[in-house]
Amino acid sequence: MARAPGRDQQGDISEFEVKGRPFGGAITLRESMAVRGCGQSVMEIALVTAEEAAMLFSKGYYVMYKSMEQILRQGKAAGCPFWEVVLLDDCKERNVTRGESFATLAGMYRAMKEADAAYDGGLFSASGLSGGDGQKLEKAVREGRMLCGGLIGTVMEKAVKMGESNACMKRIVAAPTAGACGVLPAVFLALEAERKFPEEKMVEALYVSVGIGGVIAGRAFIAGASGGCQAEIGSASAMAAGGAAYLMGGGGEEIVHAAAMAMKNLLGLACDPVAGLVEVPCVKRNVIGAVNALTSADMAMAGIKSKIPPDEVIDAMRSIGTAMPPCVRETGQGGLAATPTGVQIMQGLSEKM
Repeated sequence: MARAPGRDQQGDISEFEVKGRPFGGAITLRESMAVRGCGQSVMEIALVTAEEAAMLFSKGYYVMYKSMEQILRQGKAAGCPFWEVVLLDDCKERNVTRGESFATLAGMYRAMKEADAAYDGGLFSASGLSGGDGQKLEKAVREGRMLCGGLIGTVMEKAVKMGESNACMKRIVAAPTAGACGVLPAVFLALEAERKFPEEKMVEALYVSVGIGGVIAGRAFIAGASGGCQAEIGSASAMAAGGAAYLMGGGGEEIVHAAAMAMKNLLGLACDPVAGLVEVPCVKRNVIGAVNALTSADMAMAGIKSKIPPDEVIDAMRSIGTAMPPCVRETGQGGLAATPTGVQIMQGLSEKM
C-alpha cells in the first residue's frame, strides 16, 4: 500500500493509494483504524464518496459495506451477529483466518489501552494550548466532585486525556481520525472497567464500530475538511454508540439505531480549529462525542429508534457537510478560529515560529 502525502503532521486526513488506485476509504480493517507512534505519520480513513464507491464496486474493486441495512441483511441471512459479519468480511478481503483478523483488532484495542495508560499530565503541546486538563478531570473524579457521576466522569477524563496525547504527538489510535481519537477509547475503556467485560467481548464491540465507520466513510466522509466536525466527532460518536449498545446486549437493530441517534445529535457541527491546530476546540469535543455515544446507546437499549433510518441519517450528514462553507471545514477561517481571541492566538503562535 502506497501512501500519498498527508495534509500536515497533525492533520486529520491522509489519503492512500490502495493497490495502485488513488482512492481512499475504509478499504480494509487495517486502514479503518490505525496507530500513530511518536514521530510517525498519521494513517486514517480517507474519503470515498458514494459515487466513487459505486464505481469501484462496478469495476470489481473492494470497498466496505455500503449501508447499515446491508450488514443487517447479511447477518440475518447467515445467522451471524453484526460484529461477525464485519469479521468475516475482513477475512475475505485480506485472505486471513478468523484468528488472524481477531488478533489484528485485539492489537488495536490494546494500543488504545496503552495510550490511555501512557498519558502524561505534565506534558503540554508545542503550542501550549493542550495539556493537563485530563489530569484535572481525573482528580475531580477521584474526589467525587463530578455532577455526572463516576462512569460519565471517567469517560470525560479518558476522552480529554487521549485528545491531549494526540496534541502532544504521543501514540494514539485514530478511530476514525486523530482529531476524534478520544471518543471510542473513552467509552470502551470506561465500560470495560465498569462492567468487567472480557477482552474478547471488547474486540467484538470494536468490530461493530469498524463496520459502522466503514459505512459512514463509504456513504459520506469522516474528514473535517470534507464535512465539518460532524464527520469526525459525529462519526466517532456513532461508532462508539453502536459498540456500546452491543456491549450492553443489543442486537443489530439496537446497534444501528444507537449509531443513528448519536450521529443525529451532532449534525451540523462545524470544524473550526483555532490556528488550524487539532487542539481548540477539538480536544474537548471528544467529551461530547463520548458522552453522546453513551446516552444514544441507552436510548436504543430502552427501545427507542431513530425516526429517520440510520443510512438516511448518514446521507443527511453528507448533504449537510457538502453545504457547509469552507470556513467551517478545517480551514481555521471561521467559527471559533475567527473570534478575536482565536485570531490573537493564531497571531501569537505565528510570531513564535
